[in-house]
Amino acid sequence: MKVLVINPGSTSTKIAIFENEDMIYEKNPTHSMAELEKYERVTDQYDLRKNVILECISEAGLDPFELDACVGRGGLLRPLAGGTYRVNEKLLADAHAGVSGEHPSNLGGILANEIAAKIGKPAFIVDPVVVDELSDIARVSGHPLLPRRSIFHALNQKAMARKFARKNGTTYANINVIVAHMGGGVSVGVHNQGRVVDVNNALDGEGPFSPERSGTLPIGRLIDLCFSGEYTHKEMRQMNKGKGGVVAYFGTNEMKELDDRRENEPEVQLVIDAFAYQVSKEIGSLSPVVKGKLDAIILTGGIAYSKYITGQIKERVEFLAPVYIFPGELEMAALAGGALRVLRGEEEAQTY
Repeated sequence: MKVLVINPGSTSTKIAIFENEDMIYEKNPTHSMAELEKYERVTDQYDLRKNVILECISEAGLDPFELDACVGRGGLLRPLAGGTYRVNEKLLADAHAGVSGEHPSNLGGILANEIAAKIGKPAFIVDPVVVDELSDIARVSGHPLLPRRSIFHALNQKAMARKFARKNGTTYANINVIVAHMGGGVSVGVHNQGRVVDVNNALDGEGPFSPERSGTLPIGRLIDLCFSGEYTHKEMRQMNKGKGGVVAYFGTNEMKELDDRRENEPEVQLVIDAFAYQVSKEIGSLSPVVKGKLDAIILTGGIAYSKYITGQIKERVEFLAPVYIFPGELEMAALAGGALRVLRGEEEAQTY
């Protein structure tokens, strides 16, 4: 089976073609900021990105009618359970409207549907960031006006949990694992027999700080800062996401660069250690959710390539469960895998 995978990012449109589990073509065309600034809304970039995809299909020498399905990265839709969703009119309308916010990934399902419709094949999205499987008790924040929300790296987290299950001869529905995704944002979720029943809101300011996000901050002082008159609403939002975390300390979000500098710069060493410390605390805080009955702790995302950081975390948490390190983000394979499971009848496509 051949599957076209489309993953729109902030400044790129990743394309891949899979034949079963094998990637037979991959390209990551980039878009300059000058090119993108012409568009008021993300969905206005539709024609630009569609043309890039069609050029890639042509470059790959693929007849689109050879495809069995197209799958796109799911965007900021309405909260939903994890799984593979067939693109329908309601999904398209919500992606166009940006019901939960503007993000380039909102175009994933729209673009997949455009190509699939022309060849009479299905279009899907898989495990978007708005996957919400929180238990009721996990939603209680401490104030009724501010219930906890689930926005996290669902695609990669669930893909890595499934990878662990396969390696150990079992299924995702039969395991309890904690997955820590460490990239531009950090999300740490506890997967209880196929559902992510508790996870920090990695988009909006919960959990450990990250290269670009401040994470959970001292709330009283944060409130005072908001009303100090020194910062606009936009500046406070940027302090939370984009200009927070490691960027706020050192002006860079390049963790590899800082990892290389830490031995000669004590202030860098402290922040790197604090990052590992906070991720470890977040992992530890989730163990009671499953009453300590954990099969594994999984460290993933780009930062998981750092042997120093993963070593620091492992040393603190391995008393809870065996630690597995699966570095990187296998998003393209995870998207293809979701479509393949439906095409093979291994799971039902969900309805949005």
